[in-house]
Amino acid sequence: MTLPPAGVAARNVIEPMLPRPFRVSARRAETADTVTLEMEPDDGPGLAFTPGQFTMIYVFGIGEVPISISGSPQDPKTLVHTVRSVGAVTQAIVGLDVGDPIGVRGPYGSGWPVGRAEGRDVVLVAGGIGLAPLRPVLYAVLANRERFGAVSLVYGSRTPADLLFGDQLHIWRSRFDLEVEVTVDRSDEHWFGDVGMVTGLLPRISFDPANTISMLCGPEIMMKVVARELEMRGLAPDDIHVSLERNMKCAIAFCGHCQFGPDFLCRDGPVLPYSHVAQRLTVTGL
Repeated sequence: MTLPPAGVAARNVIEPMLPRPFRVSARRAETADTVTLEMEPDDGPGLAFTPGQFTMIYVFGIGEVPISISGSPQDPKTLVHTVRSVGAVTQAIVGLDVGDPIGVRGPYGSGWPVGRAEGRDVVLVAGGIGLAPLRPVLYAVLANRERFGAVSLVYGSRTPADLLFGDQLHIWRSRFDLEVEVTVDRSDEHWFGDVGMVTGLLPRISFDPANTISMLCGPEIMMKVVARELEMRGLAPDDIHVSLERNMKCAIAFCGHCQFGPDFLCRDGPVLPYSHVAQRLTVTGL
């Protein structure tokens, strides 16, 4: 087993809130307000992670935010995050360029049930920026495609200009072993695809409800509606998983900001079975 440098290991144990120094190695604009950053560490080996986990990204002098990892688990040397500008910290992250320093803590949290999905059909449903946390699942599944049954991705965004990973979507849609359905809320003169909610695309995809794992990421209202639709198709609530990134601040279950009923989402989530959180998601203000 390869161990991290002694200084790194000691720092993570003694000072879990201290970020590791990384540096931006590549930058790609996805949309007008969203970028994908590739980052490499300044102080040692890369960051092994499980699809679905997140890191705390720190911009020096501004603050830190939790961001799900959107890169390939087969390439731990490069940490990849897709970030949408929605506040002061994410605006600063989106504004970073190649060579700029950045701090990273993690990875933290639970992952998507990729191992449990082996030998079964896989249904991924993403809304907006929610495709980023699900992309590592696709990387993992497609790297071992023979281990899985039918694999489907249903993806919706606000407009065609808001679609993430355009080049990859084109490649994924061209594969014979992957079913991809894409829709937008509002079209433009260049869009000839589907318009409407992702639930309108679910009847098109084929899967065996008794032998399927589904993973959902997007706005909570979208995940609740999709989960109900999948239950109506015969999926058990235990086989539907959702990602909840609510109010995370410390990422080590210390501050309590992300407590959701009995769970601390930074520790027990962000990925949880829908059966575990369905009732709580119906409580206004929780």
